[in-house]
Amino acid sequence: MTQETIISLFLGVGLAASAGFRVFLPLFALSLANYFGIWELNDSWAWIGSIPAVLTLGIATVAEIFAYFIPWVDNALDSIAIPLAGIAGTAVMVSTVADLDPVITWSLAIIAGGGTAAAIKGANATGRLTSTATTGGLANPVVSTVETGTAVVVSTASIFAPFLGAILVVIILIVIFRIYRKIRPKRS
Repeated sequence: MTQETIISLFLGVGLAASAGFRVFLPLFALSLANYFGIWELNDSWAWIGSIPAVLTLGIATVAEIFAYFIPWVDNALDSIAIPLAGIAGTAVMVSTVADLDPVITWSLAIIAGGGTAAAIKGANATGRLTSTATTGGLANPVVSTVETGTAVVVSTASIFAPFLGAILVVIILIVIFRIYRKIRPKRS
């Protein structure tokens, strides 16, 4: 495995994790990175750096971010965003992985990309439901701000320092696992 392949895997995993916080934000970040020549995508995904893709993903990102600041709408969005996050995580992983056999690429994309995004989105949706139930939705904008900020940081780190982005993903997954262990019911 070449260094370029390893870096592309780190980028893909970082952006996939970011898709677990906001579905469109990492796609928009990747679109901008490709448009400005910061990150080269494989030929079948070059369209993501086009002006129409940049504009469409930018509008979708802004709409998604603002929609998450509306209590109750955010919970409805989570119900459709869990599968969409898995799809987006798979897509960013497939689009970034370089120099691997298609079977390996798609396997990694589905497991590492889609799985990471869906796991993080599922944990976030659970956290938002808890916030809604305990505060009547009043704390949901704070939760949304943290999620959006995390998506921005992880996406930016993944594009400019893919290794750092991968480290952030590991830290996020460890935090989610620890929270899950604390709140899950104890076995008798």
